[in-house]
Amino acid sequence: MENQDNLGSNPPAKESELDFSKARGIWTGIREFVSELLNIQDDTDRETTVESIKKDISFKGHNAWILVFSIFVASIGLNVSSAAVVIGAMLISPLMGPIVGVGLSVAINDVDTLKKSFVNLGVMVGLSVLTAFIYFWISPVKEQTPELIARTYPTILDVLVAIFGGLALIVAKTKRGTIASVIFGVAIATALMPPLCTVGYGLAIGNWAFALGALYLFSINAVFIALSTFVVSKLLGFPLVKYANSKRRKRTAQLASTIAIIVIIPSVILFVNLLRKQVFETRANEFLTQVVQYSGAEKLRSSQDYQTREIEVFLIGAQVPEATIVTWQSQMQEIEVLKDAKLIVRQGASQAGDMATLSSQVRTGILEDLYVKNQEVIENKDARIELLERELLKFRRGDFSFVNLSREIKANYENVENLSFATMISTNFEKIDTIPTFTITWKNNVPARVKRADAEKMQKWLNLRLQLDTLNVRSLN
Repeated sequence: MENQDNLGSNPPAKESELDFSKARGIWTGIREFVSELLNIQDDTDRETTVESIKKDISFKGHNAWILVFSIFVASIGLNVSSAAVVIGAMLISPLMGPIVGVGLSVAINDVDTLKKSFVNLGVMVGLSVLTAFIYFWISPVKEQTPELIARTYPTILDVLVAIFGGLALIVAKTKRGTIASVIFGVAIATALMPPLCTVGYGLAIGNWAFALGALYLFSINAVFIALSTFVVSKLLGFPLVKYANSKRRKRTAQLASTIAIIVIIPSVILFVNLLRKQVFETRANEFLTQVVQYSGAEKLRSSQDYQTREIEVFLIGAQVPEATIVTWQSQMQEIEVLKDAKLIVRQGASQAGDMATLSSQVRTGILEDLYVKNQEVIENKDARIELLERELLKFRRGDFSFVNLSREIKANYENVENLSFATMISTNFEKIDTIPTFTITWKNNVPARVKRADAEKMQKWLNLRLQLDTLNVRSLN
């Protein structure tokens, strides 16, 4: 019996081992497929990539003129707030060379290329800012457009564009047989060109806050593009530059590592801070939209300050009870990102100080909204009045197709020799009336009774044809 039991228990164990073997084979197949799909080591041309990047570093001749023209195009796009024009400028911009060169030279310990990259980076920045400055200085339009304002401070989206744009560029350039200078340079230009143009704009109008903010944004984007190049170059195992002097090689490696650390640490800290700020503002907006609601009260404006951790909302209408505000604050504390934030509710019927703050900060916005809405209503009414007047004057001033009408009269009344139309103004000394009048000249030898009959018949036809109650047909002979 014991042997039979043992024999009966063996098949399930074998089936379990078989299932495990199949699962392991499937997992191995998936892993190999993913590895082959994402592997870029085998198709990387390291020598050609290094030569291509070094070739694009220099800014002179054709590259310099292309940069100037592309900056002019981008400045025009920012000036008229046209994203399409700015994108067009990015297609021809050679901005990526020196920045990618910095990242590569640090990765492979190439001091000479690093020096050349920094020199050409300075030339690129100076030439770009000077070109933008000249354009905005001579341009008659110096309004602060949304496209310009958006480039005066860094956001997490700008950093992400720089990171993934840099990654796309360097990965594309390392692929064997790929020419990616123009195509993937667009991603680099997205992060670099508009800020440089905005620096020139700020200098041209004397707004240092604009210029410094845009320069700060450009610097952050440039750092992350270079950092992306550095990381990919290290991961792909680009060979280090060999020096005859071992001490110099060691000193160069230490210098490159120090530069990389100096760049990486502040960049990571900045990225984390921007990410936290973006998350704070997003969750604050969601909280204000979903939670801060009260029947009879309307939100006029709201703001969030990441530095002071304050969320401020202005309400008007019904007075929100203090207990409701306390409930809102309790719900806000339950949100991890907002647990240390302070909710400030300002409403019209509260303390005099809040009322004064409300009035001073939102009065202008309310008046602007009312003006815009009233202006739209007035414009709509004016358009309708103008349309009705045009329709009315079609008949009262003969704006109908007189040519077509005269052809119809000629076809139906062969005795008519001449036809004219005018608007007659008549009065009985009590009121003034405007009467559309057709004047007919008949052919010779047409009997008077035929003229009268045709005139009466024509008047009835014209009343129906033109849908007019008042109309006059006169005979001259």
